Amino acid sequence: MKFLIVGLGNIGAEYEGTRHNIGFMVLDRFAAENGLKFSMDRYAYWCEAKCKGHLLELIKPTTYMNDSGKAVRYWLEKEKIPVERCLVVVDDLALEPGQLRMKSGGSAGGHNGLANIEALIGTQAYPRLRFGIGSNFHKGQQIDYVLGQFSRQDMEAVEPKIDMACEMIKSFACAGITNTMNAFNNK
Repeated sequence: MKFLIVGLGNIGAEYEGTRHNIGFMVLDRFAAENGLKFSMDRYAYWCEAKCKGHLLELIKPTTYMNDSGKAVRYWLEKEKIPVERCLVVVDDLALEPGQLRMKSGGSAGGHNGLANIEALIGTQAYPRLRFGIGSNFHKGQQIDYVLGQFSRQDMEAVEPKIDMACEMIKSFACAGITNTMNAFNNK
């Protein structure tokens, strides 16, 4: 069985380590833990992992956040993966730094990357792993906040949860979304 695991973020040195790039950070950790290296392919950096007989196609879109749907649609079609086996790892302002929530679908919640994916694949019913980045910013400062670096205090909460997010990805592929939500969402 084949899965598409998408880490959302923006390419370029100026975005490395920013809150908006937590999806890239999770996939980078997953790849490093499994001795994998990403290579450039169409619309994304790509690598392939194996997990208990399942193939995981990992992508980090090179289309920038607001056009993430272009990469997701292309890879779903190219690899012939049904949308319910596509997991999107995304930053979430509504969750405290380091909080993790897996969902089987839902609205974009104001996230431009998710909204673009929804528009281009034609559904909200795709799994996502929401990674909390908090919302400690003043009115009108949201863009600067999401494109900013984690504070040292927030990084202390976020760092161990990157490893947990990697475990959730493996669980999603091997145990299914319901079992993964039950096992991890309240930790």
